[in-house]
Amino acid sequence: MSLSGKAAVVTGSTSGIGLGVARALASAGANILLNGFGDRSAIDALRAQMQSEFKVGVAYSDADMSKPAQIADMVKQATTEWGGVDILVNNAGIQYTALVRDFPADRWEAIIAINLSAAFYATQAALPYMLDRNWGRIINIASTHGLVASAQKSAYVAAKHGIVGLTKVVALETATTGVTCNAICPGWVLTPLVQKQIDERAAKEGIEAAKAKFELLAEKQPSHEFVTPEQLGACTIFLCSEGAAQLRGQALAMDGGWTAQ
Repeated sequence: MSLSGKAAVVTGSTSGIGLGVARALASAGANILLNGFGDRSAIDALRAQMQSEFKVGVAYSDADMSKPAQIADMVKQATTEWGGVDILVNNAGIQYTALVRDFPADRWEAIIAINLSAAFYATQAALPYMLDRNWGRIINIASTHGLVASAQKSAYVAAKHGIVGLTKVVALETATTGVTCNAICPGWVLTPLVQKQIDERAAKEGIEAAKAKFELLAEKQPSHEFVTPEQLGACTIFLCSEGAAQLRGQALAMDGGWTAQ
């Protein structure tokens, strides 16, 4: 399908899932506003590479997803560049693991702010532009942990369950319009965040990284294969299509069978 002339904001998109989604949207012709942290020269090179490859506009915002005012400015930047926001992908996220009794207060607050509250504030800022045009797609990257839980991930699980709930409310509030809101719930995706967990597991158990990777998958994901950012990008493109116009308020598990067990 063609998204030519559409403008997409993808949070947390300088690497991992967000970058895979941003590339998929750009390949369909959408102008992209990237967001995330990283070396500015590397991000500028990424912008130039995407512009050259996909022949679309690619802008960048360094908005901190824990700061509501900066999130609003990010959306405003996209509207200044392209006159509005047609597609919003709320993807930014962080992780920290610990037992509830040991969970640091600052880590709880940061995870809720970036993984949940940021999606609310970005949606709140972008939704008026979508409603004015009577077309829009809000796609929240939740997680299998938005549907089920794992020990030592209280903040992350709470935030991702919250994302699924927020998705349903926004879908209901826009049900009679051309705006849809859905969530994608990935299982294990080999992102820098997950690679860090693999490395920590290997170090803790004194095993090779390859064995730690297999054990991580085998515990939860029956396919024993990672979901890829490219697959998540393809799912995002489908959610932007006319074929998904009546897909509203859904949490789509892309998890290698994790939640089928």
